[in-house]
Amino acid sequence: MEDVRTMVILFGSQTGTAEDAARRIGREAVRHHVSVRVSALDSYNRSNLVNEPLVIFVVATTGQGDPPDNMKQFWQFLWRKKLPLGCLEGLKFGILGFGDSSYQKFNFIAKKLRRRMQHLGGCEVIEPGFSDDQHDYGSEFVVSPWIKELMTKILQLFPLSPGLEIIPDNTLLPSTYQATFTDHSISAVGSRQLPDVKADRLESAGTERGQDPFHAVITDNRRVTATDHWQDVRLITLDITGSKLKYFAGDICYVQPKNMADTVNEFIQLLGLNSSDAVILRCLDEKEEVPVRLRGRLTIQYLVESYFDINSIPKMYFWELLLHFTDNELEKSKLTEFCSAQGQEELFNYCNRPKRSIVEVLKDFPGATCHIQFNYLFDMIPPLRPRAFSIASSQLVVPNQLQLLVAVVKYRTNLVAPRRGVCSHYLAGLIPSSVTPVHVPIWIKKGLFEFPSDQSTPVIMVGPGTGCAPFRAFIQESVAQGNQGKRILYFGCRNQTKDFYFDCEWMDLQSKGLLQLSVAFSRDQSEKVYVQHLLSQQSTSVWDLMKGNGHVSSLQGIQRTCQMRYDFSSSKFLFKKVE
Repeated sequence: MEDVRTMVILFGSQTGTAEDAARRIGREAVRHHVSVRVSALDSYNRSNLVNEPLVIFVVATTGQGDPPDNMKQFWQFLWRKKLPLGCLEGLKFGILGFGDSSYQKFNFIAKKLRRRMQHLGGCEVIEPGFSDDQHDYGSEFVVSPWIKELMTKILQLFPLSPGLEIIPDNTLLPSTYQATFTDHSISAVGSRQLPDVKADRLESAGTERGQDPFHAVITDNRRVTATDHWQDVRLITLDITGSKLKYFAGDICYVQPKNMADTVNEFIQLLGLNSSDAVILRCLDEKEEVPVRLRGRLTIQYLVESYFDINSIPKMYFWELLLHFTDNELEKSKLTEFCSAQGQEELFNYCNRPKRSIVEVLKDFPGATCHIQFNYLFDMIPPLRPRAFSIASSQLVVPNQLQLLVAVVKYRTNLVAPRRGVCSHYLAGLIPSSVTPVHVPIWIKKGLFEFPSDQSTPVIMVGPGTGCAPFRAFIQESVAQGNQGKRILYFGCRNQTKDFYFDCEWMDLQSKGLLQLSVAFSRDQSEKVYVQHLLSQQSTSVWDLMKGNGHVSSLQGIQRTCQMRYDFSSSKFLFKKVE
């Protein structure tokens, strides 16, 4: 009976949320004495699928209904026409999906995966869960009850052997890694100015699986908003000479950031760590391997600065582990409440709503913080993942460079300290140097924008604020290629003299007849004017371009929060905000 009590949890995760849920399901399965393996879909041997007693799929939907990078190969395999219907007959499965209802294709991958598994003969053992990031309580509103229902189903499928009992929640499960401290920190990752390229490889962090980064050199970091403007926006130029990287208009650049120095120092002090100490990790589960990023000797400084996402909002397992480590009765009471179904609203108001970070939570629970076992930090804190930016330049114009338009994120909630974007502050703080080059780990990935291949096609682009970045790349590229199609850009910002990015460049192109530019300055007059107002005013000409002369026009950049339709009775575009 013990041999049958096994299951596989396969995840497709772009930002780490689905992976976190998959590992959470795995821990609950362990408490129910089920032998479990958790794996990214593309790392799993597909030939074993038909022989698994139970498979749980935990998948996110990205972009406009696309699968995450670490399940693309599996997705292509699953939709092969050669796969016969019924080839997975009898395979027991369940699906937990992660999506955002503000997108049209909400949980598209999870729903399509379910239909495909049913067509291939799979037997669904639990109703699918479709979590919604837009819900007041986030994905947790669906995930927690779904996992609870799954465990009930597992007990029905795999009854406990006589004498076995479910491991209670107050029993601490083993950590993922065992850390051994070493005195030989001089050769540890993080003690070098430029870490080994392989040490920064990210297997499932929003880039192509197993792809090494290129360490680009920052050559310019220029503020493009007025010094008295409320927001700091940077045009950052990276030198990619010798990289062999190729990019096109609409492509995305991923940047691996580092945590801010003040939070790094604060975290190290809170936990009583020594930044120069070094550790070597091994997996307690012998069937698993330590990720490439965590192999070799690792200094505490490297881990806190470059690996732990200490500014992220804690996940549920963080709270469960924190409860285990405190001996303070007041903290125990509050953490017990946070870990209960009844306490989710209180937890949301304390943590998620104000965007309270892991570092800030640790300060609020000193009784638990001082007792945290180092091994468990890797289970409590997610890895720091790369951030995506639309490339704002064309390689035809700047062959050995790549430019990013980055808004430095800083805003307030009801907490005293402002919220700061980790990657935007990291980039803004990099100062170019001709003496000691400053390197930035980057990856290139194909973007979601698909510009028309027919060079005569009129292209209408709507790009308010930093959303204009991919359109600048396209305008540069199409002008350099000598394309004859109309290029029409609707740009929006607050003030003509404060945040009108690339104004001279675009007005010069307009004067030469290479670009038709319409700009909405929302705060330069008493009544606010946005790009949708300009589109409505010019509805007839825009519609004629979209339908006329046998050409298919490309309308790019309409916000996903806004629906647009053409009203023939009034000959105008009508806009409706998506709630």
